Amino acid sequence: MDILHKLLKLCSDKKSAIGYGFLTLLTAGGQQLFSLVVFQCPCSEDNLMYGFVFLFAPALVLMIISYFLNSRTWKFFTGCFLNPKKMCPNGYRCQGLYVFVQLTMDALIVPVMWISIALLHGSFYTCAMSGWQNTEYVQHLCRNKSEQCKGQLYKVTCGKAPMPANDIQEITLILQAQSQVIGWCLIAVLASVSLLCTCWSSCNSKVSAIQMSFWRIYVEKEKDKFDQLAQEYANKLAERNLRSFFENKEPTEFDLPNNKAWEKISALYTFNPDHQYYSTLHKFVEHGDNENFNTKEVMMEFVDAPV
Repeated sequence: MDILHKLLKLCSDKKSAIGYGFLTLLTAGGQQLFSLVVFQCPCSEDNLMYGFVFLFAPALVLMIISYFLNSRTWKFFTGCFLNPKKMCPNGYRCQGLYVFVQLTMDALIVPVMWISIALLHGSFYTCAMSGWQNTEYVQHLCRNKSEQCKGQLYKVTCGKAPMPANDIQEITLILQAQSQVIGWCLIAVLASVSLLCTCWSSCNSKVSAIQMSFWRIYVEKEKDKFDQLAQEYANKLAERNLRSFFENKEPTEFDLPNNKAWEKISALYTFNPDHQYYSTLHKFVEHGDNENFNTKEVMMEFVDAPV
């Protein structure tokens, strides 16, 4: 399980070229496996539904899995029914929406890669569009083709249409070309949006690039140390309780943070330009449970999110 989380972390790191490359290969391999083993175009009037289900349904499943495996999702939503203000501290609903958009952008990485690679491959789109019964679209594909083309277009992808082989090949190539053009356009648009979002975020940054680099290192180290110490204290607590049970004696005193402290360090991070806090844990350690501590909140993040 630890290895799986490390791989997912590597893949979700949008700043890592290795993560991008590995994720691309993994998605391409899965799509190719679907195309060869699972996908079988029915060559009937159900082509449209069948093709688009294979194009979008796996993307939806991958998006749900991405939400589920992202620990930040649960930091954001855990306890939101009992304490709705947790999602929008100080009544700033736009900031809560901003965090949710961040979660969604992270969750969309793998699904978008699936759709893009599937479109570049062309098999799902070709199957789907060969079953689209739009009159103008059918006339466009069957222009200068045999009379059987309009009524038997859905059989083209199987090579079973009662038409000359040249017509079948030409229609298939047109559909594949359309799929690849859409795929490249999707990739170009998303790359441009990603670049613009990154530039916008950097231009509005309240800290310098060097401090931001230090911030990322600190957050990573804090997460690693937290996991290490949490496991150590969990082992000590488990051993203390088991010894108390088996030896039939009163347990020794064991100090742990109270529920309120756990809740505070699990909250959304608020950046304060007047103080150098790099996480909610850092802020809590410096000021403890001081509710009257005044901060100038200018942005929200998660304790384990890249800055």
